[in-house]
Amino acid sequence: MSIQKRVAIIDNSIHPDIYDPVTHWSAFLSTPWEAFRAKDNILPDISRFSHLIITGSEASILERKDWVEEEVVLVRRAVENGLSVLGSCYGHQLLALSLAGPESIRRTAVPEIGWIPLHMEGRNSFLGQAKSAFTFTLHFDEVHNLDERFDVFASTKICPVQAFQLKGRAVWGLQPHPEITIDQGLKLLRDLIEAGAKSREGMEQALWSRPQDSGLIYPILINFLS
Repeated sequence: MSIQKRVAIIDNSIHPDIYDPVTHWSAFLSTPWEAFRAKDNILPDISRFSHLIITGSEASILERKDWVEEEVVLVRRAVENGLSVLGSCYGHQLLALSLAGPESIRRTAVPEIGWIPLHMEGRNSFLGQAKSAFTFTLHFDEVHNLDERFDVFASTKICPVQAFQLKGRAVWGLQPHPEITIDQGLKLLRDLIEAGAKSREGMEQALWSRPQDSGLIYPILINFLS
């Protein structure tokens, strides 16, 4: 028996008053959805859902909190059970950890902060048909060293794995935050600076730059939910 289309959002945020990924993602969802707080050890019953979104986090995937292992097990089960799965930023890294192991994640040599140009490979249309696009990002860890089971289809000069798909499956990881609008990105950077977050200089530089958003969220969700 098929399940009616329904999205589970695993909210990995630590301080949702500063970073609120559920608000960011749900603003673009017309499909019924429900959110679950991983930090509070509240995870979905995946038998009730057709799609799973794994959000970003202020946490580092390399300094894993006690709730992460249970989430990793759930993500593996979701993939095994045929759910469509989409991870963004921390969720992208957690998805790689779940499917490819700890050797697939590492600290970035240089953090990416602000609005960056992505280079897309034309063989995968998940991000649309353009060869390049701008989107918001904020990360200090990254995915690397994926094996032949994965198709890496977007990159930057700093981070070679900006997007991947588990070949033949509706399972995608995205390093950037296409769900964060320009206004939300500006507010997030200001709030993080005020809260004393690390890489203040990089965040200030991003605020001084001209924000550019190519609207990748729209082809992403069309393809994810189709």
